[in-house]
Amino acid sequence: MKTGKVYFFAIIVLQLLFQACGPSYDEQRRLNRQERQRLAREDSAAFKVAVLPTIDCLPIFVAKYHNLYDTAKVDLRLKAFSAQMDCDTALMNARVEAGVTDLVRAERMQKLGTGLHYLSATGAYWQLIGNRQSRIKQLKQLDDKMMAMTRYSVTDMLGDMAVDSVKLTDERVFRVQINDVRLRLKMLENNEMDAMWLPEPQATRARMLRHNVIADSRKMNVASGAIVVRKTIYDDKARKPQIEAFVNAYNAAVDSIAKFGVQHYGNLVAKYCAVDEKTVARLPKGLKFKHMAPPEERDIEQAKKYIH
Repeated sequence: MKTGKVYFFAIIVLQLLFQACGPSYDEQRRLNRQERQRLAREDSAAFKVAVLPTIDCLPIFVAKYHNLYDTAKVDLRLKAFSAQMDCDTALMNARVEAGVTDLVRAERMQKLGTGLHYLSATGAYWQLIGNRQSRIKQLKQLDDKMMAMTRYSVTDMLGDMAVDSVKLTDERVFRVQINDVRLRLKMLENNEMDAMWLPEPQATRARMLRHNVIADSRKMNVASGAIVVRKTIYDDKARKPQIEAFVNAYNAAVDSIAKFGVQHYGNLVAKYCAVDEKTVARLPKGLKFKHMAPPEERDIEQAKKYIH
């Protein structure tokens, strides 16, 4: 027998052996379908939390990464988004059970028909950063300039408050909707925007680049960070232990951050917030986190009044 024929028959034999040892194509498709169905059932039953690349989510990151929750009670899964609107869309479409947002966005969602319960306030704050290339050092210099924000959010409300405080008309400050907070920061780094509202740690990065802080939500008496859950999950008996476990895990993470400091968890800030180690090292020293507690009624009413 010629050598070529030997090789040919050898290949045929090997193929037959592989087919005999492994699952058939139809069997493999059935197994894949079953696996997808199993994963879908697990994801549906899990307690999913929509998070953003912002420092106010740190207790949630710590709780998840270090398994500070009772795994027998809750399968905690984080769904990460870069844009607040995407985070809220996941809430409205019931793709997650809970999410990090702000009170203005939460009131907007409820106005549109999504029932929410305020699980907790967060210590989130926002700074209005003026581009040093645009030579913006004061609010009045926003005249005829572009300001990045998100519509129907706390940054929208803060923008109105800032503009009104220096008696500029809305037409003189061009609001540009940039929902992705990381893209917003990148536009500042590339000098594509005159001013923008940034949370931490993006605000720290902007300050490191010597851009100017021209307004701060804390000085404007605005506290709007919030963690919300969909009201409908309270009708599900299986969800109640999950909520309790999530709250306990969050509070345990807050205690751990208070004990070891934010820098101890710098790797999680860098990972989830997509910033470098230098930015993490320059985060404000006074960052503190509190146990879960509902937002102040005054803050809810402020957001509600703005939306309605």
